[in-house]
Amino acid sequence: MSRSRSVSAGGIVYDTGALVAAERADDQVWFVHRRALGRGLRPVVPSVVLAQAWRGGPQPNLSRLLKGCVIEALAENAAREVGRLLATNGSADVVDAAVVVSAASRGDLVVTSDPDDLAALATALGVPLGMQAI
Repeated sequence: MSRSRSVSAGGIVYDTGALVAAERADDQVWFVHRRALGRGLRPVVPSVVLAQAWRGGPQPNLSRLLKGCVIEALAENAAREVGRLLATNGSADVVDAAVVVSAASRGDLVVTSDPDDLAALATALGVPLGMQAI
């Protein structure tokens, strides 16, 4: 499983660590984001990731990042898949599992501050998952 696939991959999903890093003005996250937008890609942010990162504002850098993203609702079928994944993996982190399920559904690259936990979930799901650690 690749821990750092190039940004030229299909789509991109951000985890909470990526959103927190964006708010801190982390150069690496902003480079990935600008490059994705320049290639016509709108990164996906699962709604549960936004809920975990949002603190009520003002969060100007995060707000700016989100303008270029697609916020993905957790639909019932995805929520059931997240629950099955948690049971299989023995984990309780709904947000991480939602990121993995979201990215796996499209074969997207995950931009993450937590590649080890996400890799374990991807393995439990039985899918290869490209990750860009930040």
